Amino acid sequence: MELLPRLRVDLDFFPSDSAEHPGLVIRDPLRYSDAVLVIPPVLVPCLALFDGEHSRLDLKELLVRITGQLQVSELEESLLGTLQAAGFLEDERFELLKRQKEQEFAGLEQRMASHAGSAYPDEPEALKRTLNSYLDGGPQREAPDSLVGVAAPHVSPWGGADCYRAAYTALSQQHKDKTFVILGTSHYGPPGRFGLTRKPFATPLGLAQTDQDLVEKLARQPAAIAEDYHQAIEHSIEFQVIFLQHLFGPDVRIVPILCGSFFLNLLEGKRPEEDESVARFFDQLAEIGALESHRLIWILGIDLAHMGRRYGDQRSAFAFSGWMNEIAQQDRQRLDRIAEGDREGFWEMLGRQDELRWCGSAPLYTFLKVAPRIKAKVRAYHQWQIDPQSVVSFAALSFHSAGTS
Repeated sequence: MELLPRLRVDLDFFPSDSAEHPGLVIRDPLRYSDAVLVIPPVLVPCLALFDGEHSRLDLKELLVRITGQLQVSELEESLLGTLQAAGFLEDERFELLKRQKEQEFAGLEQRMASHAGSAYPDEPEALKRTLNSYLDGGPQREAPDSLVGVAAPHVSPWGGADCYRAAYTALSQQHKDKTFVILGTSHYGPPGRFGLTRKPFATPLGLAQTDQDLVEKLARQPAAIAEDYHQAIEHSIEFQVIFLQHLFGPDVRIVPILCGSFFLNLLEGKRPEEDESVARFFDQLAEIGALESHRLIWILGIDLAHMGRRYGDQRSAFAFSGWMNEIAQQDRQRLDRIAEGDREGFWEMLGRQDELRWCGSAPLYTFLKVAPRIKAKVRAYHQWQIDPQSVVSFAALSFHSAGTS
């Protein structure tokens, strides 16, 4: 009995908003495949059979029931062939696409801007004008000597403009020659691992230089993934880079680190550092932070809660309305723990499943672990209506040496 291959679980699925082409849209956020499919509503139930446990005979039987026709071989072949050609099934076709894309990224000399032209303008002057409008021209005063870093959102810049402004106006020109250690959320990378790249970041503003020596030290750790392909498509660091370039020039120095989720640790009731490889990465990053503190500024690219139907809730969410006011209170309770530098209290608040779905928890925990004696100031908090039924919350923070914030 020939089993159907599994449908990839890392794909995006959402309803089509086209009246001419209704159905379920499927696309690949990892960009192994450029295909975008719209599965007609009548065929959507067939997708559940692509779980590695059902056979082609099962698919035929379902198609017979759906269509009322006995001859469904052509439709069966069409559906299976379309999914395979798109690279949406866990099969040899997908493995080939994956291998090609990862080899392509490894061979590039630069990490190319993957969101220019969509999340922000891809023309330099237009991008400068846009960022100027977000930042009102940038910081105008000297930052306190106690400042060691900031946290900004990683939502699309137009959606989080107020919080981006609040975060980046904490910096000033005295930081122009610093190296920026960017801890970004890894939305697609493996849990408990840290994605690195030695490649400079190319954006419409120029080429941000990656600190090769510091990346090399981190890359030796077993929890590190060197030249992680996810760096090629991830936005949480890219958005921070364009703001830093706008403020301090195109050739800013960065250390880009994608922090994989710690959700498995939450489920098991264990701290991330109970994994020896994670503990060693923390130790190395903490050592770098201590030895190089005079020339480093920490940047965190984080969002907070993800609520509403888009994220699996049974009810719609509306920014600063109804139950989202309760979410705001819970967000602020967590932010209070961070403000006090209370890493353990923050971790306890996440619980076993993190019902608020804070996708910035891994970068935040990592920073609190490797930069002790830190306190924070919450500079702004916002909830954004990302779609008609769903909300993302985020904040801007500045981090200071304890006792001097």
